[in-house]
Amino acid sequence: MKIACPKESKAQEHRVGLTPESVKVLVDDGHEVWIQSNAGLGIGQGDERYRQAGAEIAADLDEVFARGELIIKVKEPNAEERSKLAPGHTLFTYLHLASDPDQTKDLADSEAICIAYETVTDKDQRLPLLTPMSVIAGRLSVQEAVIHLEKHHGGLGVLLSGAPGVESESVVIIGGGVVGSNAARIALGLGARVTILDRSRSRLEELNEAFSGAVNCLYSDQENLATAIRDAALVIGAVLIPGSRANYVISSDMVKTMRPGSVIADVAIDQGGCCENSRPTTHDQPTFVKDGVIHYCVANIPGAVPVTASQSLNSATLPYIRDLAGKGTKRALTEDAHLLNGLNVCRGHLTRAEIAEDLKSLSLPYRPAAEAVAALN
Repeated sequence: MKIACPKESKAQEHRVGLTPESVKVLVDDGHEVWIQSNAGLGIGQGDERYRQAGAEIAADLDEVFARGELIIKVKEPNAEERSKLAPGHTLFTYLHLASDPDQTKDLADSEAICIAYETVTDKDQRLPLLTPMSVIAGRLSVQEAVIHLEKHHGGLGVLLSGAPGVESESVVIIGGGVVGSNAARIALGLGARVTILDRSRSRLEELNEAFSGAVNCLYSDQENLATAIRDAALVIGAVLIPGSRANYVISSDMVKTMRPGSVIADVAIDQGGCCENSRPTTHDQPTFVKDGVIHYCVANIPGAVPVTASQSLNSATLPYIRDLAGKGTKRALTEDAHLLNGLNVCRGHLTRAEIAEDLKSLSLPYRPAAEAVAALN
């Protein structure tokens, strides 16, 4: 199969969909791999390194899409990239469609087959292609947000750990999944008092055991949320509903009760955000202030550490890429129900019910994934 990897287009996005090591594996499998020129510069890998791995170098975006059948990316395609998608393409990347009607419509109009990393599952119904970036995003969210608590960044002017004679500060994490648990590890390491709120009592029990009681684990109801958020120096929004738009659990009224200079890091922003005030920001302008509270809403947090993130992502995605390339898209999706769960758009149809429901105003046709794949030529 002809596999192509464009240079990432999102602002301050330095990751790459295929590392040279992944390219070598695919070339050794007998596939033809095209890498857009300079796609790997963000991880310190130039075109010559990709040539050594066996890749062909595409001069520009047009050539990448003209050469490739299987398109491998990290972040969702921008409008220009979407305009180059055609029925002969299979796109494999993060999509996060539920909060992005423009992208969804363009992908449907392209008639391409679009598989989203974030909804691929495993035998335990976990999300193996989302997990590596969730680990990094959870850890980085605290690291990045803490900087903005410093006074010269407009923050409270507090140290999370406190100091002799000064109480440590409170970090509140909403959502006890991969992002939330990793954020908690970093916050604990910095000496904060950490509270995790979640709606799953079994998950709260797991977290209490995992952290040996060092984290305050609370059921996420309105009263507990309001009290915890009011007293927090830092709030991490780590809500995830796989495939669906995140719910607003932090209302604008709750934000108004927080101390001026406190910080909210909304890691759920890819899926629309879990704070009512949230809007996507970028690494070069990562925050905005609303009601005196600093909001950090970077939509590609792991892009700040592209070497680590690209290696981690490739280790997870490569087996699926090899299946798609080796078997062809239809057979790979037919034989692997977990990869099939990643199918979001197929030949003009939405193939996940929750996306169709979240974006019903688009009036795009819905077809169950298995039916859509069976109808492929």
